Amino acid sequence: MNFKEKIFSISSKNEFEGITMDIFHYQMMNNNIYKNYVHLLNKKLVDIKNVDEIPFLPISFFKTHRIDSNKKNNPNNNILFKSSGTTTGLKSKHFVSDLSIYNSSILKGFEYFYGPIEKFKFFCFFPHQIVHSSLIYMVNYMIHKTVHNGSIFIPSYQENFIDIIHNDMKNDTNIFIFGLSSYLLNFIENKNICIKKNGLQKKLIVMETGGMKGKRKELIRDELHYILKNYFHVKHIHSEYGMTELLSQAYSKKNGIFQCPPWMKIYIRDIEDPFLHIENNKIGGIDIIDLSNYLSCSFVSTDDLGRKINEKEFEVLGRIDFSDIRGCNTMI
Repeated sequence: MNFKEKIFSISSKNEFEGITMDIFHYQMMNNNIYKNYVHLLNKKLVDIKNVDEIPFLPISFFKTHRIDSNKKNNPNNNILFKSSGTTTGLKSKHFVSDLSIYNSSILKGFEYFYGPIEKFKFFCFFPHQIVHSSLIYMVNYMIHKTVHNGSIFIPSYQENFIDIIHNDMKNDTNIFIFGLSSYLLNFIENKNICIKKNGLQKKLIVMETGGMKGKRKELIRDELHYILKNYFHVKHIHSEYGMTELLSQAYSKKNGIFQCPPWMKIYIRDIEDPFLHIENNKIGGIDIIDLSNYLSCSFVSTDDLGRKINEKEFEVLGRIDFSDIRGCNTMI
């Protein structure tokens, strides 16, 4: 069954829940790893009647198994994404058998929050030579979609970057600065010239993704955002939340408060009872429904700590103790 068109046209809670149950049944039929995991929990398919009863697969399974729901897999269309990290342990692997789904998720997810992508010029602070990274693939895709606007990767030695920014703002260009936190901080420290506060900052969006992950001393979010806001003279710093094991991203436009696109949903589970989801404003592990993952697994229990504020908003508060440092928001 092709869910792609339905997923990216969801417009209501009822539509989300209906498609979610369809994908759950599809994955129980086609994903042996997920099916066996659900059976080991003594869960019967007939007993799972609504979205809130669907079990979530621990994210560690992506390290040890190929998570695949595509029985009609064409190897020529496959791409393998790998997580990076600072440990020597196993890395997560996400086998993506249809890149068009990831492309649609990137584009439609971004445009859901920010509008038409072709209106932006991206300056991207990432190590673009890294292979097998879902994040770098996403950034490359964004640059490709807006290359006519001059979107580029910015090397740390780019001497005239400040001049480019100032000229673009004068030319009424919407500028999107997107980067790993460590790369953005390194760039700021290497430059003696700051962005000018000239009233044109309304055309400038600055987005960071993730912490230092061993590249620098870790900073709390407020400290990181304070440095970035002062350098770029913007009121808010935006953030992106995604990972190798998912094909969708959540976005924050200020204060680290994230929202999901319509085909993605967050639950918070109890730390001591991983099968119990807890109420809003309590801290626990983050479980994610990502319907764009229908060819792998759409129900993933992550190693991240979070707090759900309401049905639309949540915070990411760090990592659960003893879990590996990994994810597509760190480059080694």
